[in-house]
Amino acid sequence: MADFYPVSYAIQEKHREEMTKSDKAKMNDVVFIDGGRTPFLRAGTDFKNLSAYDLGRRAIVGLVNKTKLDGELIDRVYLGNVIQDINTSNVSRESSLAAGLPGTIPATTVSMACISSNMALTMAKDTIETGNARAAIVGGTEVMSDIPIRFRKKFRQKLLETQKYKSPGDYLKFFKNLKPSDLLPEIPSISEFSTGETMGQSCDKMAAKYDVSREEQDAYALRSHLKADQAKEHLAGEIFPVSLKNGKHIVDEDNGIRGDSTPAKMASLNPAFIKPHGTVTAGNSSFLTDGASAGLIMNREFALENGYKPKAILRSYSYVAKRPGDELLIGPALAVPKVLDDMKLSLSDIDVFEFHEAFAGQMLTVLKALASDDFAKERLGRKKAVGKVPYDTLNSWGGSLSIGHPFGATGVRLVTTAANRLIDEGGKYALIAACAAGGQGHAMVVEKFES
Repeated sequence: MADFYPVSYAIQEKHREEMTKSDKAKMNDVVFIDGGRTPFLRAGTDFKNLSAYDLGRRAIVGLVNKTKLDGELIDRVYLGNVIQDINTSNVSRESSLAAGLPGTIPATTVSMACISSNMALTMAKDTIETGNARAAIVGGTEVMSDIPIRFRKKFRQKLLETQKYKSPGDYLKFFKNLKPSDLLPEIPSISEFSTGETMGQSCDKMAAKYDVSREEQDAYALRSHLKADQAKEHLAGEIFPVSLKNGKHIVDEDNGIRGDSTPAKMASLNPAFIKPHGTVTAGNSSFLTDGASAGLIMNREFALENGYKPKAILRSYSYVAKRPGDELLIGPALAVPKVLDDMKLSLSDIDVFEFHEAFAGQMLTVLKALASDDFAKERLGRKKAVGKVPYDTLNSWGGSLSIGHPFGATGVRLVTTAANRLIDEGGKYALIAACAAGGQGHAMVVEKFES
């Protein structure tokens, strides 16, 4: 007996020390309190007269109201935005000020193509983990209805020269050496600067390379629309209604969801990018979208001290990149294994999957790659496939193909829906993944918060 107690006491002390470290680590977790978004609308519809600044402001106000947030608790604001307006180039700062947040909060605009608000979220997470902030608002905003259209460079240079003109005679020289074509507008193209190809063209090539048929793409896109239509009640809980025309018109739902679509309607659409034999159409592609998202994240201890019950814990994340080419959108298949390995998880441990649907062909290619032994050996240096993503837990409330995809805002929408689905479906882990222009990709594991 004399020998037993000292050994037991030592074990107990070690256990207490380990528990203390564990508790401290838990209190340093970065937690997702809640999130939401404006309705996501097809470009050229009800939000066509608004700017990214307008929608960003409304998303932040919606979040503040939903969470009953005291702005004094916020240390940072990070918003994603891709198509920037020069008048509000730091749209994060302008939106936060217009939303009524204290002017002392630094705000940053992040641009990383379709994963801009994912980067906004993880930048904020890192800032909190390093102790440089306790709470942050994250999200993104995009208006594709009003993209900046410029004059051609030669004409722009002439206009800038007029600032130096001093006499009427100077203006007579304005049109010297200008051709009629120099006066034409320069409309931006949504294509890769490095390759000159649009995402749709790249997706067409990728789908062909991985033997993804037109029929498979149409069926997946139809699934997305039907899932979103069936989940409208769930989606409504994430939407901040937007008042227009001095309150005479309230927009409170997405307008891109086609619950009445059919296989025949999908099949009737012509190829949109590679004609006449391409398989990517307007029906199996995400559409140009106006919308904004916002979420609230905090240090766990700070959240609990201020009376917040988090929905989820933000765990491991990864970013990847490859040279743009025939696999421009393969990023998630490269990013997902990294976060699973870091968390020592497999796909079978994941209860909720929220993947960004840029195109049905992109989604199906990524799913095929993850389930392929050859892809694992040749591209990931693994002995066997990462695994098969089960359809019954993938994008159960619809995805970007049906809900819409405002470039700068989608990432936080994915995290918001993932957290809500974990609670609704009683799961523990969610996996978020998204592709992006430039051959980039992202993945992140989110864990349901247990009090």
